[in-house]
Amino acid sequence: MVLTGFLGSGKTTLLRDFLMMPEAAETAVIVNEVGEIGLDGAILAETTGGLRMAMLSNGCVCCMLGSDLATTVEQLVDSRRAPLRRIVLETSGLAKPGPILRGLASLAALSLRVSVVATFDCLRGADVAGFEEAAAQWAGAQALALTKRDLATPAQVAAARAMASGLNPLADIIDSDDRRTCIRAAFAPRPPAPSIVPDAAGLPHPRIAVLLVRWPTKPAWDDLAAWLDNLAGLLGERLLRVKGVVAVAESERPLLVQSVGTMFSAPRPFAGPVGASFLVVIARDASPDEFAQLTPVLPITISRLGTTDPFARRATAPLRAV
Repeated sequence: MVLTGFLGSGKTTLLRDFLMMPEAAETAVIVNEVGEIGLDGAILAETTGGLRMAMLSNGCVCCMLGSDLATTVEQLVDSRRAPLRRIVLETSGLAKPGPILRGLASLAALSLRVSVVATFDCLRGADVAGFEEAAAQWAGAQALALTKRDLATPAQVAAARAMASGLNPLADIIDSDDRRTCIRAAFAPRPPAPSIVPDAAGLPHPRIAVLLVRWPTKPAWDDLAAWLDNLAGLLGERLLRVKGVVAVAESERPLLVQSVGTMFSAPRPFAGPVGASFLVVIARDASPDEFAQLTPVLPITISRLGTTDPFARRATAPLRAV
């Protein structure tokens, strides 16, 4: 599990409180901090006794560690000290989840089930939303845990809940008056493909676009793969999350398509109930008009999630490979 969240949003407190609970048995922790002083790791070690912990304090895990993260995970998995049910990586407050998942891709043979949970500060969420790191953390998460609820007013909690669900309508919002319930939910195992909600309402944000892409016809898989690859190339660092199901000509079942940042999971047949093909694209400073540049030209419609007026992009040229 990757536990992320912006600076001061309560990651370490959330993790420390979880490690004090019986459910945290057989847990190992990797702590990454910028700089050589691992204060968060020291705080966790102070209260958790014999916790298995690895410190990665030589810089941001997303940009400097290279293979160190994968090596550390392998060592924890191979350790025979005690049974191990979960590994929690607490990132620095400036880490983006996409590059972290890319760094873990070399561990595919271990068949680890990786999830991303991000903290959303009920007091400062709106204040830090302009930072691209915070936006990437929230958009890339499978679940958003509302933190500092005990310090916030009911109005602030309600505003945080609305903002969190608007910025990432694909994520589970962890929000309860009972803190222990929130803690358990944050660290609970998550399925590889949580429920998909294509019609959730988006909350207007000056820089984050939540776009709904629909296919009225079945594209060929090669054309869809090329389109997704070019989407990642077009948006680059601005691409925060992609998720949806698309029916392709070569498969009886639609394919589940997911990415965190530009890191795409291998598409796989999806057995759950789905209506029409769709993708939800969460990106920073993106406009539906940009999608007209993408090749191959596919017959798609694009709308901002939560609105009724689609930005139609209907191809008239034949499909072409790139």
